[in-house]
Amino acid sequence: MSNNDTLSMLKELTDARAIPGDEKEAKKVMEKWISPHADKVYADRLGSLIAEKQGEENGPKVMVAGHLDEVGFMVTRVDDNGFIYFQTVGGWWSQVMLAQRVTILTRHGDVTGIIGSKPPHILSPEARKKPVQIKDMFIDIGASSREEAEEFGVKPGDSIVPYFEFTPMKNEKVLLAKAWDNRIGCAIAIEVLRQLQEETHPNIVYGVATAQEEVGLRGAKTSTYTIEPDIGFAVDVGIAGDTPGISDKDADSKIGEGPQIILYDASMVSHKGLRDFVIDTADQHDIPYQYATMAGGGTDSGSIHLTANGVPALSITIPTRYIHTHAAMLHQDDFKHTVQLIVEVIKQLDQDKVEEITFS
Repeated sequence: MSNNDTLSMLKELTDARAIPGDEKEAKKVMEKWISPHADKVYADRLGSLIAEKQGEENGPKVMVAGHLDEVGFMVTRVDDNGFIYFQTVGGWWSQVMLAQRVTILTRHGDVTGIIGSKPPHILSPEARKKPVQIKDMFIDIGASSREEAEEFGVKPGDSIVPYFEFTPMKNEKVLLAKAWDNRIGCAIAIEVLRQLQEETHPNIVYGVATAQEEVGLRGAKTSTYTIEPDIGFAVDVGIAGDTPGISDKDADSKIGEGPQIILYDASMVSHKGLRDFVIDTADQHDIPYQYATMAGGGTDSGSIHLTANGVPALSITIPTRYIHTHAAMLHQDDFKHTVQLIVEVIKQLDQDKVEEITFS
């Protein structure tokens, strides 16, 4: 795939709007880009997309899963003056929300809004020093009444998504966009299947885009039960520690220096046999990588590894700045190296290797 095609894919994926429970836009884009590289594409009943790529007919099943959803909001009520109140869907830090533009997805089309609160000019000196709580925020859509907001099409239950345009930086390998968490994982699944078209591999590979990860790794449960894989990889974003104020003991990964091999997070302890095999493969092919842990938060591996009678699983993530905000930043080289690593691993995952990893 040319770099222009890659950028087009990444732009379409990140521009799609898809909060947990309303992933149809991102799912449609995912299906467009992955279908040419799959033998068949289908979905589970929760909305996760599964693209199957056959290698050896009876080979082990290998799952590579990103998630479709992004953190966002949901309309809960409209007051008499036409202001919108909302519920967060996924994890938000209140300090990154105020004065940010959002889009409300109504049945009658998009409605632009901005997140507001009391202006600091009328707050007491003590109140100004405190972060505004999410419960005290609202969304202003320029409506003068509840009736006008309803005329715009806004109803409780509508999805609200951050607004941001995909933007390559001056260093063109650095990309700024909303929803890298986790459209980059979806892009990895697409590119892994695309590159495997040119390769002989001894297994059946499933490129998966799961639903509702941000609210409890839910689509990973249903899609993994659907597939019943022998090996599972969650591909997601991780914490970059290369911005001011972060010490190495908190996070030491840098963008552009390779994928992160997650040793431990709040949802799982990574499978040591699989982890060692992936690291050995990276060393063998001179693919850069970094180690990372996340004491808070998890990835789809947390659900994948607990499915049925257990699945050896590992999370491989891309170091990313400013996740769970309107715009995050990552490096194209990390995307390229993550795909390369997973492809090389899959090429070696025959039945004997899977049994060795699982039972040794």
